[in-house]
Amino acid sequence: MSEPVRVAAVVPAAGRGERLGPGLPKALRELSGVPMLVHAVRALSQARRVSLVVVAAPPDDVAEVQSLLDVHLTGPAELLVVPGGRTRQDSVRIALQALPDDVSVVLVHDAARPLVPSELVDAVAAAVCAGSPAVVPCLPLADTVKRADAAGRVVETLRRDELRAIQTPQGFRREVLVRAHAAPTAGPVTDDAGMVEALGVPVLLIAGDDEAFKVTRPLDLVLAEAVLARRRAAGVR
Repeated sequence: MSEPVRVAAVVPAAGRGERLGPGLPKALRELSGVPMLVHAVRALSQARRVSLVVVAAPPDDVAEVQSLLDVHLTGPAELLVVPGGRTRQDSVRIALQALPDDVSVVLVHDAARPLVPSELVDAVAAAVCAGSPAVVPCLPLADTVKRADAAGRVVETLRRDELRAIQTPQGFRREVLVRAHAAPTAGPVTDDAGMVEALGVPVLLIAGDDEAFKVTRPLDLVLAEAVLARRRAAGVR
């Protein structure tokens, strides 16, 4: 893809996040007094290659989310908030439909990964712009992983050196991602790269970042606060 391309980022943020406990939708839970969604969108909008961020918000909270982003964020990237769907897949599909025609590369990022470095965002976008149809950041696993049966018995121990923990943003050529979301799926979908893989499209893995971890449990909130405190001490916003 040698011609100039426009890169947009999509953030499906309509989920409740029940593992964090009752209360606000996960994306609106606060870290250091600022909603996780704001942290995530700020990282995307500060990336050099991203010119538009589309947030799929809880349908009842679209105006609130738009106001929240307007208050907290300034920068060159355009922001658009649309009502999300019932599932993550629905929200991504709705956000894709809201993209301008001139967007040819799309990044999909979890709002629950609020501390993703902007450098990682740019690295994913750059790899797609360089010609890869789908790009996913990842980390090697530190833990041994075993496959179990329904009764909780170990079936096998998997080779850790062949496994990777997948992060976001995941990057795609727009037409590839649109085609993946138009195709029928069998079973639950946990990430967009899996849908693209089902089409037979190759997915490139690149190095992820430890700070792009997903906040799903109360303990993750503690870790995220610690990372933010370290950044503040280092003068990094």
